[in-house]
Amino acid sequence: MKYKKKIFFSGYYLRKEILELKKDELETQKKKLSILVIGGSQSAKIFSEALPSILMQCKKVNIKFKIFQQCSEDNIEKLRKKGKEFVFVSSGAIALGQSYLKVKKKRLKIEMSQALASVGQIHLTNIYKEMFKKKKINIGQILISPDDTEQRRRAINIKRTFENLFKLKAIPVVNENDTTATSEIKYGDNDRLAARVAQIISADVLINFSDVNGLYKSSKTKQVISEVKNINDEIYALADSKKSVYGSGGMVTKLDAAKICMNSGCYMAIANGKQINPLDKLLKTNICTWFLPKVSSLDARKKWIVSSIGSNGKIYIDSGAVKALKNGKSLLPAGIIKIDGEFFKGDNILIVDQNGNDCARGIVSFSSDEINKVKGLKSDQLESILGYPTKSEIIHRDDMVKL
Repeated sequence: MKYKKKIFFSGYYLRKEILELKKDELETQKKKLSILVIGGSQSAKIFSEALPSILMQCKKVNIKFKIFQQCSEDNIEKLRKKGKEFVFVSSGAIALGQSYLKVKKKRLKIEMSQALASVGQIHLTNIYKEMFKKKKINIGQILISPDDTEQRRRAINIKRTFENLFKLKAIPVVNENDTTATSEIKYGDNDRLAARVAQIISADVLINFSDVNGLYKSSKTKQVISEVKNINDEIYALADSKKSVYGSGGMVTKLDAAKICMNSGCYMAIANGKQINPLDKLLKTNICTWFLPKVSSLDARKKWIVSSIGSNGKIYIDSGAVKALKNGKSLLPAGIIKIDGEFFKGDNILIVDQNGNDCARGIVSFSSDEINKVKGLKSDQLESILGYPTKSEIIHRDDMVKL
């Protein structure tokens, strides 16, 4: 060979666990092709493009096949039996759309990406459906855009959808709503989306599977940092800035996601997903980097309230209501003098005294039109005025932060 001297054997790409699999573990029915899919999130687009076309060719020549995947649904089933609830944050809709419609361009206009996503999303959801079907586990699809996570009212509606899917024993599968996105769509970066979802549903843990064992102390030693309590410039300096050819993710975006989780009362782990049954391995070995939350979930919710940019309106209250708020009470209609601005249920509102001094901020449970009708009234009068039964608190104390 002309380049023989330039070629060297660096070892098997396949991991030891895969090489040591017994033959009968991969054997299926006679005359059925077995496909072992191995690949991390950074390589998702390559498999998304290649595998569907391969399977279509197999169907044309009447070859039956069975796919073996690294991440076993058995792990999920075992933990679900222990009462654990799961949410999957997925990606690959645009890439799958490209594959099925044979669009080979890597740089696409936003309108084309949206159209491809609408095609690919169907196939992506079907993959999850078929994967869990044999375990009799149902799934539900939730498409999320940035506005859904940044506007509290919409975030509350999404949270209710998650809660009802959990009641129905269905696993939510989340994807960014690429069909309506107005900003540039990037492949593979779901780190911050996953963190926002964790924040919205008050998740206990977010596991971010990657192609590394965690955050390394040094790229040379590959020694994993077991715990991170604070993300500062020194931590960011450890992040590898390299990105996938097809993805916009990387360690930097994972650290961004970790900051969101830490401020939301949620643990986050960065672990290696490029191995057989990675969730099971993580539970057994705990080889990963854990990011520890700074505050409880309740404190995190209030931190979200007080850190919101601006407010959607103002509520002026009397001296009696000011005293009640200082004592940790909810805001009732009787203490409201007037309101300023037009707002809706779930909006972030500033509460001020008669002189306009800031008292608190909170998430309002009524619209400005409704409050105008009931301001100054007793709580037991609300139903007769509004015409329907409702809660008595205009802003509940759990949804309020005193200033």
